[in-house]
Amino acid sequence: MKFVITWFILLACSSAVSGAGQPAAYQVDGISCDGWWTCPSPDAPLVVIIHDWDGLTGYEVKRAEMLAELGYAVFCADLFGAGVRPTSTDEKRKLTGALYADREKMRSLLNGALVAAAERGGHVDNAVVAGYCFGGTAALELARSGANLKGFVSFHGGLDLPEGQDCTRIKGSLLILHGSADSSVSMDDFAGLANALEAAGVKHEMTTYSGAPHAFSVFGSDRYRKDADEKSWRRFTQFLKDVL
Repeated sequence: MKFVITWFILLACSSAVSGAGQPAAYQVDGISCDGWWTCPSPDAPLVVIIHDWDGLTGYEVKRAEMLAELGYAVFCADLFGAGVRPTSTDEKRKLTGALYADREKMRSLLNGALVAAAERGGHVDNAVVAGYCFGGTAALELARSGANLKGFVSFHGGLDLPEGQDCTRIKGSLLILHGSADSSVSMDDFAGLANALEAAGVKHEMTTYSGAPHAFSVFGSDRYRKDADEKSWRRFTQFLKDVL
């Protein structure tokens, strides 16, 4: 669905030389992870990007560089571990399913990425976490954990509320960007989340895009929808200006 892994490796090499961005190895509870870090200035607000079920590839790196051009420091997290980049649907389901089943581990990996960003000079006190598909689900998991960040953004992520969880601990604002033609995440899930956020008094904005399927923002895929991608990106960047 995304840019091939070889593209990511080539970009890693060229960007590390140019200074535009660089691979960022780190560890979380003994797990080695391969992140990505780019920072245009020491005072830049921070955006942490969480990958989809393909793992961290050139897609997230491209988004990071787009944000860096707008003046943001960006840390791309790795929730699968160093060298773990699944290619089959079964592998992707196994990896994401394991984290869905172990929410504490997911939260630990997410918090570990925040620590890694801070160690590189990222301002986690002035930060937004954004994720795509699985990453959007993970961003909302971090929000429900009570992480003290300015905002949380989900691009076509899972929106259902895990059993035993609620939205009462959420700090910061939420931005949910969803395709109304998404066959993986229903509009019932969308409405359910809206009701839960409203009941908890969480500041949020939720937008749907007509005709946009799951993964509508993934360049080059058969699910890509240019109109929804461009509109959601504009809203995202305005959100960053508003909260950071």
